[in-house]
Amino acid sequence: MRTQGRLRALLGATQAVVEQIELSEVLRRIVEAAVELVDAQYGALGVLAPQGGLEEFIHVGMPDDAVHRIGHLPEGHGLLGALIDHPDPIRLERIADDSRSVGFPEGHPPMSSFLGVPVRVRDEVFGNLYLTNRRHGEFSDEDIELTSALAAAAGVAIDNARRFTEARMREAWAAASAQVVSTLLTTSDTEGTAALMADELAVRGAADRIAVLVPDEEDPHTLRVREARGLDADRIAGAAVPFDRTLAAVVLEGGDTRATPGGRTDGLADALALEDSGHFGPVLFTAIRRAGVPRAVIAAGRRPGMPHFTPAEMRIAEDFAERASLAHELAGAREAQQRSVLLEDRARIARDLHDHVVQQLYGAGLDLQAVAATSEGPGISRIESAVAAIDDAIAQVRTIVFALTPRADGTPTLRHRVLDLAASASSRLPQPVSVAFSGPVDLVADGRLADELTASVRELLSNVVKHSGAASVQLSVLALDGTVTAVVIDDGHGIGVTARRSGLENLRVRAERLGGSFDVDTGPRGTHARWSVPSVPAPKE
Repeated sequence: MRTQGRLRALLGATQAVVEQIELSEVLRRIVEAAVELVDAQYGALGVLAPQGGLEEFIHVGMPDDAVHRIGHLPEGHGLLGALIDHPDPIRLERIADDSRSVGFPEGHPPMSSFLGVPVRVRDEVFGNLYLTNRRHGEFSDEDIELTSALAAAAGVAIDNARRFTEARMREAWAAASAQVVSTLLTTSDTEGTAALMADELAVRGAADRIAVLVPDEEDPHTLRVREARGLDADRIAGAAVPFDRTLAAVVLEGGDTRATPGGRTDGLADALALEDSGHFGPVLFTAIRRAGVPRAVIAAGRRPGMPHFTPAEMRIAEDFAERASLAHELAGAREAQQRSVLLEDRARIARDLHDHVVQQLYGAGLDLQAVAATSEGPGISRIESAVAAIDDAIAQVRTIVFALTPRADGTPTLRHRVLDLAASASSRLPQPVSVAFSGPVDLVADGRLADELTASVRELLSNVVKHSGAASVQLSVLALDGTVTAVVIDDGHGIGVTARRSGLENLRVRAERLGGSFDVDTGPRGTHARWSVPSVPAPKE
């Protein structure tokens, strides 16, 4: 009867374990079932880390105040480490009598009898079950058999939970991949790819935090966080990360997908890992390529205590990166083709304006000036006013001609790029964006300054389109008195109190890196944003 009762207890424990599907719940239920099965006071499951030691330690029975006094969980030394090194059952009457025991930290409750059993998932040792202080007598050979049988069932449950986790991750990354690919193949702007990938992966729940890193333009040994979404994303948005602080640098150089296991570390943890009380979460890194060369890295991080990324999950992320890279290449090729057609049209329009419209206006102005020279009376002032209006029209047409005329080397001017951004934003606004240029914009804003100004205008217009609800938008780019300024004014409902302002922070950082400033004046009747930098960069101190 006693044997039958224990077998029924084993069946009940097995059923309780295999009923769960979430890995964290499965692990805790395994420990609870094992403690109940052999009538132990304390129980724990140590999950092995890929680099050795324990990655996770799920315990049952120890009071919260004792856990707080101890300070940190076991790392897999002493008797626990012996079971890691030699995964065979261990049974002891007294822990202190064993030579492998290294004692307990201060504040740890007393423990005497001990039973340790490995937990295998297929042919892999996943972790070890540790049971101490049997309430009635010592652990027996029968306890070893029952616990080993429960560990075998636990291995199946863990395998199922892992597969469920991988399936859910595959679904999240596949859905994000489909949306990213679809958007890239239907949009005319590929510059927002990093933000698009970060948004989609975060919304789909692919990880607790998503970051996209690119090489820093100023420091060749540094990566910069281009976009970040999820837990603690605002803290790292726009941050510079040295190569020696993150595995992302290795991925960017070699292109192979990598992952850090997480856990507790006495060394320097990866800068992209989520941290809580000295424990770090696992991080997965995969490369985004352009023309076959890694150009950016996606860092997907999990919270501390979550399982490390498996090889199957790494392949899932790699597949996403390959699809996104290919879609970006196709979108870039289509964009280049469209730009070529657009440049040809602009050149034709510019020739027509210069050869016909300007000449006709100029001729009309000369005729009016001749009439004014031979006329008398109050009509002269009206003629002169008309001539001034014609001169202003000629100046505006020549500005348009200058903007429409492509450079000899085929690269678009700053005015071209700004006009393209305004056209893209106008398609999603009730009225087209009003654009004005003042001063020799293309002459003083070139190279890096032009790139930074274009990126800032894109961010400003994107904020207006996504968040302002504006009906009309005015964009001005001015090159005056040694500064280049971009001003965006809208009549929307203002920025308001938002949880995330990383975009505005990026604008401020861009301006300050060039010795300039970024100011925003916002209210319920609209927003006035001003991004200004010197046309000649200030020398570094």
